[in-house]
Amino acid sequence: MDQTGFYNRLRTILSKEQIFCKEPMSRHTTFRAGGPADYYLTPRPEQAADLLQLCRREQVPYQVVGNGSNLLVGDQGIRGAVIAFAKPAAQITVSAGKVAAGAGALLSQAAAAALRAGLGGMEFAAGIPGSVGGAVVMNAGAYGGEIKDILTRAVVLDQEGKQLVLENKELEFAYRHSCVSSRQLTVLEAEFALQPKPREEIQALMDDLKSRRMEKQPLEYPSAGSTFKRPEGHFAGKLIMDAGLAGFTVGGAQVSEKHCGFVINKNTASAADIRELIRQVQQRVYAHSGVRLETEVKFMGEF
Repeated sequence: MDQTGFYNRLRTILSKEQIFCKEPMSRHTTFRAGGPADYYLTPRPEQAADLLQLCRREQVPYQVVGNGSNLLVGDQGIRGAVIAFAKPAAQITVSAGKVAAGAGALLSQAAAAALRAGLGGMEFAAGIPGSVGGAVVMNAGAYGGEIKDILTRAVVLDQEGKQLVLENKELEFAYRHSCVSSRQLTVLEAEFALQPKPREEIQALMDDLKSRRMEKQPLEYPSAGSTFKRPEGHFAGKLIMDAGLAGFTVGGAQVSEKHCGFVINKNTASAADIRELIRQVQQRVYAHSGVRLETEVKFMGEF
């Protein structure tokens, strides 16, 4: 890659403040691990199509990320560009019982906007640390609620940079899945349909869910939330606990003793520590129970 030439062409689309070179991904993942991205770019929604087209034209590989809350980046980092929809793409508007949020908005921010407007249905999302874009990609959910239950439509870019509006059913939602990744789409915005509800009831439910999270989850340590998908007919955390792996460590990474479904960065773990711990947990759980655990966490970059 002609880095000087690529940087100069980036500057025809983005400001200097939107371009970060050799940016440590440990700053942008909730695991607080991961090496540098060659370029870390934070476009506004209206800049995204031109940016994607530039990367394709220059044959620069790119990855689109949200808040990094479901991501493990390798210690050697990411070659090419990481396109992050963050503050420049975090607008939120509320109108006629609907909340529209940019891909870079945090789910907690969107849920807070719904609370202020007296709109219920998004309470389950208030404590999920991800972005709206990432939540659509993986159909994020918690405590019985999922994005598919409230999303009406999403604005996306296709591989050619053409903007499309996809309705709920067109996103092919399933457990922790949508068609966004398989179709190589890029989420720009999502719209959620909610129901009027007294603010005090919304706040009470949010407070209850927050209390349950604090009681049961190791929120005091960096992690990516639930590390594994829920196997059909089982709970990942119980399978891990039954395999005798509570507190199991590899380097600075540990299976949380508070909730075995969480792998935590307990002591400046490397990405390699975390990935090896995940591998050993999968291996040992399968040996003990015959159940194969599939990761909810996505792996990116060079390990």
